[in-house]
Amino acid sequence: MFSRFTTTALGGAAVLALSACASGPTMAPFSQADLPAAVQVPAGHRVAFETAAAGDITYLCQAKKDMAGQYEWVFMSPDAGLKGRKGERLGKYYGPPATWDFNDGSKVSGAQLAVAPNGSGNIPLQLVRANPAMGSGMAQGVSHIQRVATKGGVAPAAPCDASTMGSKRVVTYTADYIFWKPA
Repeated sequence: MFSRFTTTALGGAAVLALSACASGPTMAPFSQADLPAAVQVPAGHRVAFETAAAGDITYLCQAKKDMAGQYEWVFMSPDAGLKGRKGERLGKYYGPPATWDFNDGSKVSGAQLAVAPNGSGNIPLQLVRANPAMGSGMAQGVSHIQRVATKGGVAPAAPCDASTMGSKRVVTYTADYIFWKPA
């Protein structure tokens, strides 16, 4: 805040005006204007809340379907902590199915509607249609969830072949999840 010297120098009226403006940090509303159209939430919705996720994604090495002798890393499950914009722990994200489980006793799951690339080495941006929430709390009324600002999380670069089939690898990722409700 202000030092005693600064307060004296500015005078009472100026301090009152400045402290009214500095009553707390305000975050600009989330804008999806820079997101690909495929992962934008339809008009008629508003941002309910935002979370930051940090965690792991587990991949399994398995044979490619209908492709004898070929193997691939397949997404198995995410496991991430969810924090609010002030750093407070809000809950966790896991799956399948994709589930956001909040400390207030509410949770919501959903089904993917669309994805869009987000650069090399990052899992894609994602749009999810939410199922009706369970429990009372912040998840109530959520209709859509966006995964944005992704970093990491892609399938491992480690070999996946007959000798590693059935093995699991864990990779780290971060993302923001934006929760939307009808306006």
